[in-house]
Amino acid sequence: MPGCETSPVESTRPVPRPLGDTDDARGAIERCNVLLSERGEVSGARLATEALAAYQSLTGSSLDAFFDLLASRFSPDPDIVRSSGEAYRKDPSHANLLALQRAVESPRQELFRRLNLASGGTEALIDMRRRLLRGLDVHRAWTVSEADLAHLLRSWFNGGFLEFRRIDWRSPPAVLENLIKYEAVHAIRDWRELRRRLQADRRCFGFFHPSLPDEPLIFTELALTSGLSAKVQPLLDPDSAVLDPRSCDCAVFYSISSCHEGLRGVSFGNSLIRRVADDLNREFPRLKTVATLSPVPGFRAWLTGAARDGERRHAEIVARMDESNWLGDAAESAELERELVPLCAAYLLSAKRGAEPADPVARFHLGNGARLERLNWLGDTSAAGIDRSAGLTANYLYRLSDIEPNHEAYVTAHHVIASRRIEKLAKTALATRSSRTS
Repeated sequence: MPGCETSPVESTRPVPRPLGDTDDARGAIERCNVLLSERGEVSGARLATEALAAYQSLTGSSLDAFFDLLASRFSPDPDIVRSSGEAYRKDPSHANLLALQRAVESPRQELFRRLNLASGGTEALIDMRRRLLRGLDVHRAWTVSEADLAHLLRSWFNGGFLEFRRIDWRSPPAVLENLIKYEAVHAIRDWRELRRRLQADRRCFGFFHPSLPDEPLIFTELALTSGLSAKVQPLLDPDSAVLDPRSCDCAVFYSISSCHEGLRGVSFGNSLIRRVADDLNREFPRLKTVATLSPVPGFRAWLTGAARDGERRHAEIVARMDESNWLGDAAESAELERELVPLCAAYLLSAKRGAEPADPVARFHLGNGARLERLNWLGDTSAAGIDRSAGLTANYLYRLSDIEPNHEAYVTAHHVIASRRIEKLAKTALATRSSRTS
C-alpha cells in the first residue's frame, strides 16, 4: 500500500511498551502488594491512598500494563484451588467447604476492598470498572478483574444500602449540576430548562449511595399531566404553563438516566420505578395512570438494517426519509405515518436480541412489568428523536396490579405484554409484507 512502511504481517505484531510505562505500572502494582500485606491491615487508609494515587497517575500504555499485571498476579493459586476442591470432593465437610471458598476467592477482591478504604475509593473503583469494560474487546484477560469488581459493586450497591430521594430546586447545587451532566435521554441545556423540570407539576427522583452523597446513581424525571402525553416537546418546553398537580390524573415518565458506566449491570431501574409509583400514589390518590413517554432507540437502525438485507419495502421507506423533507411536508408525513407506525409495532413485538426484544428501552420497561400501550407519531421531533426513533415515541403503562404478573410473564417466557391496538398494528405490518411478497 502506498505510504505504508510495514508489511501486513509486521503490522499485526504487538507493539512493545516503552520501558518507563512498564516500570510505572509495576510501581503501582507494588503499592498494591504492600496494601495487601500485614502492613496494609495496620495502616490501611494511608496505604490505600498511596496505592490509589499510584494507579490514578497511570495513563495510556502504562495503564494497560497495570491492568495486565492486575489480572495475572492477583488470581487464585491453581494448585491450592485444585487440592481444596479434591479435599471437598472426598469429604464435603463444612471445614473443607470454607477452605475451598477461601481458595477460589481471588486476592484482587481483598485488594479492591482495601483500596475502598481510601478517601474517594468507591468512586475510583467504579471508574476502574468503567475503564476495564471499555478495554475488554481488546484485552480479554481483563475479564477476571472486571468480574471481581462487578461482584463487589453489586454487594456494595445492594438496594438496602441505597437512599431514595426526591430532587428539587432546593437540592444541593452539586446534585443539580449532576442532573445536567448525566441526563441521557433529553439533554438539559441550561439552568432555566432544569428549573422548569423541577417545578410543581414535575418530579425528579433518584437513588443515592452514602459514599456518593451528591452523585445520583440513577434518576428519573416525570411530568404530572391531564391525560396521557403523546409528544415530549411540550413536556420539555421551559415556557410551558405550570399546572396545579392536584388537578392532574396522569404521571408520565419521560426520562430515566443511569449515571455511572462502571455500575453497568447493577440493577437500579426497576426498583426506582416502583418506588416512584408508590410515592406518587400516596401523594396524589387521584392519579389514574402511571406511564412513560419513551423513545424507541433501536427502530431507525433496525429499519436501515432490514433495508440493507434486501427488504424492499424497508428500503423504499428509508430512501424516502433520506431524500425528502418529510417533516415539513404534511402529505409525505401522513404517508410515512401509515407505513412506519405498524412497522414500529412489529419491531417492538417481533425483533429480538436472543430471546428478548431487540429494543433496549422495551427490554427495560417490559422487564419491570409494564405493558406496551401506544405508539405516537412524531412524539419526539428533536434531531435525536428523528435519528433514533424516526420521531416515534412509545407509552409503556405501569398498572400497579399488573406489574408482578407482567414481570413474571416476561422473565419466564420473555412474553411481550402489549395492548390490542399494538398487536393489531403489528399484524397490519405483517399482512402488508405478505401481500407485497406474494
